[in-house]
Amino acid sequence: MKSHIEQHVTSYKEKYKNRGRLLISCSDQPGIVSAVSTFLFEQGANIVESSQHSTNPEGGTFFIRFEFECDRLDEKGSAMEEAFQSIAESFSMEAKFTYAHRLKRTAVFVSKELHCLLELLWAWESGDLMSDIAVVVSNHEDAREVVESFGIPFYHIPATKEIRAEAEAQQLQLLKDYNIDLIILARYMQILTPTFVAENPYRIINIHHSFLPAFIGAKPYERAYKRGVKLIGATSHYVTDDLDEGPIIEQDIERVNHRDDAEELKKKGRLIERTVLARAVKWHLEDRILVYGNRTIVFN
Repeated sequence: MKSHIEQHVTSYKEKYKNRGRLLISCSDQPGIVSAVSTFLFEQGANIVESSQHSTNPEGGTFFIRFEFECDRLDEKGSAMEEAFQSIAESFSMEAKFTYAHRLKRTAVFVSKELHCLLELLWAWESGDLMSDIAVVVSNHEDAREVVESFGIPFYHIPATKEIRAEAEAQQLQLLKDYNIDLIILARYMQILTPTFVAENPYRIINIHHSFLPAFIGAKPYERAYKRGVKLIGATSHYVTDDLDEGPIIEQDIERVNHRDDAEELKKKGRLIERTVLARAVKWHLEDRILVYGNRTIVFN
């Protein structure tokens, strides 16, 4: 199976070997787009996609994402970043260059429910999710067989309140050993400590089985059923120290009615969870997300 995935990766890297991305946030002011566009032109780059947003044209914050093609980008990238510093300083920009062919190394954390993990693996296998899924970590053994069938290393690290510190120390070491860029919580039913989150700011994506801010915490479908809701949903967000209150990336909903019991809500909810998490992860991998306070700007 891995050779099939490697074919997708090789094809993608060849196709996008000269594709770069530039994400910028700064105070809104005249001349930003002109200055950056001129810079890219002078570097021999051709802009193939540009998206922008301002919170307020008069004194707000300005966000822009450029995607560009530039011959021999792998050789020229570092010099381009250095040359851009003068523009970044003149506009007091936060600016980040990324390169499409440098796939982000991903770790997936999962517990017993595997539907979100499977969705990610299927998307990865088909070439729809361009990432290097380097490792899967779980506090249960349920996912081992399916994960190893994809040729991905699987680590079982039991995690309870009593041994959380030891478990997270092992997990953090694994993340370093595998040089991980992104952590995906694919229904990982453990609360992460502030220490773990601080080590990975805006690099942990969670799926919450509720349309946040409703039904934060455990057993949202049971509570939704008791409340008699007519819509259920799922929310993918970046993890922060505040439980289920990090910047929201993506959400979706489905209509339900009085005939649906709690188990039926869960069945319908799992379909939403899978697609919502996969979309959020894909947008992060494609550098389409900028965090603004406790919100996100998503150029999708």
